[in-house]
Amino acid sequence: MSRTPPPYPVGRSLLADKTVLVTAAAGTGIGFWAARRAIDEGARVMISDLHERRLAQAADELEKLTGQRPGTALCNVTSEQDVRSSVDAALAELGHLDVLINNAGLGGFGHVVDLSDEQWGQVLDVTLNGTFRMTRAVLPHMQERGSGAIVNNASVLGWRAQKGQAHYAAAKAGVMAFTRCVALEAAEHGVRVNAVAPSLAMHEFLSKVTPDGLLEELTAREAFGRAAEPFEVANVMIFLASDYASYMTGEVVPVSSQHA
Repeated sequence: MSRTPPPYPVGRSLLADKTVLVTAAAGTGIGFWAARRAIDEGARVMISDLHERRLAQAADELEKLTGQRPGTALCNVTSEQDVRSSVDAALAELGHLDVLINNAGLGGFGHVVDLSDEQWGQVLDVTLNGTFRMTRAVLPHMQERGSGAIVNNASVLGWRAQKGQAHYAAAKAGVMAFTRCVALEAAEHGVRVNAVAPSLAMHEFLSKVTPDGLLEELTAREAFGRAAEPFEVANVMIFLASDYASYMTGEVVPVSSQHA
């Protein structure tokens, strides 16, 4: 069994002439790679994030890697004003929106007896309420156009139990349920809503917020003996955003190699 990640795939024009907004795209995680995959698949892209410096660095890096500089918009998804402003900026920059990738989320580790109301609420506000706010802001535009695709970032923890993750798992389970319900509403207007559920995608920030030894334990559960590369999760996001997934809505697609 090879534990070597596959090479980064070449673009196949899956999103040719599409416009895409990706939340929480700064840094080295799934959002950044979703933005890169979208550009490499022919889309015009806007990225948003809470961190101004990291957002600018992400735009610089994407321009270096792809030759196309994405638009940027500062956005804290817990702020309705920020959400509306970022969507307005995307519409002004791109003209319209074909795809929204809701990547913003907040994790952490804590046993229920130790979690404060603030810790619990913050994780749910970013991860679940942020997905709701962004979707609510974008959906009327897509519905008016009669087309569009929204891809949410959930987690296998929405299905599976793990100690210290009650707040995060509850939020991600909420994202799954939200995806299924809003998909039925949006389908009437030609808009698709799906989600991915990664198991373990390794990036720099994850290692900083995870207790010692836990990542090694989680990696050992993966059938391939390694964590996913963030771009491997982004690959599935791009598929769901593309016309290849034209008959899929309300689905939550695992991106996981965990043992059955």
